[in-house]
Amino acid sequence: MSERVAWLVFDIETVVDGRLVQAVRFPDEPQLAPAEAIRRWQSQLLASGKSDFIPHTFHLPVAVAIARVAPDCQLLDIKNLDRPRFRPQVIARQFWGGWRRYLERQPQDPPCFVTFNGRFFDLPVMEHAAYRFGIGVPEWFRCEGPGYQQPRSRFNLAYHFDVQDFLTNAGAVHASGGLDLFARLVGGVGKMETKGHMVQELWERGERERIDDYCTCDAIDTYLVFLRCQLLAGRIDAAAEAQGWASAQRVAEQLAPRSVIMAEYARRLRQRPPPADDEDPFWS
Repeated sequence: MSERVAWLVFDIETVVDGRLVQAVRFPDEPQLAPAEAIRRWQSQLLASGKSDFIPHTFHLPVAVAIARVAPDCQLLDIKNLDRPRFRPQVIARQFWGGWRRYLERQPQDPPCFVTFNGRFFDLPVMEHAAYRFGIGVPEWFRCEGPGYQQPRSRFNLAYHFDVQDFLTNAGAVHASGGLDLFARLVGGVGKMETKGHMVQELWERGERERIDDYCTCDAIDTYLVFLRCQLLAGRIDAAAEAQGWASAQRVAEQLAPRSVIMAEYARRLRQRPPPADDEDPFWS
């Protein structure tokens, strides 16, 4: 496998900054505890008929797992930022600083971010973290030239490939089922015992490595969905997709000793069912 990195497949996990919620949403109640401020706003959102999901501008990244992928689409390894301390400011600096170093090493062919729904959450959160912590990223926020050539353009696939955007024809249809569904459709693991809505509570309980492991599993699942998208687009063939799966299994096995979660993920990944029989009676 080439040592050059062509794609950075990543996933993030976040928690709501309760102190910011209290200061912005309930400024007249300085005695309100951060956790209570979050719960109160969520209750207000539900009462108004909306989802209780608090906007991304109030979130902090507490886990980022980045799968480095070679030009032949094989998974090289996975990096977990600021493990085991998981400091949002450090995570943000490592994320953008690492990306800028790739630009220096590969100026003519920088690696492309790959996400699932990252256009609407993961990247905006990381951009907001750069803003909040004063992290200059001029290469990413470049505004010169035609809009479609700018890194943040939705249609500049050289810098960011959102697999959900690809699968939904740029949002023309809804990706019902999310990453869990699309990972399972290709034989991946999908969600296990830990779910996204649990992250805030896990963080408050101090189960931070569990959050990071959950994030890592999602990053591998995103990589497997990305592989199938590459096959759909004719950029790889079935043999290359199989090699990509083998590389994902290798990386998962390397991470298995790290925790019960990673061991279980590796075990389930080994149990991928064989391809379905083409003799489908529905079409007979």
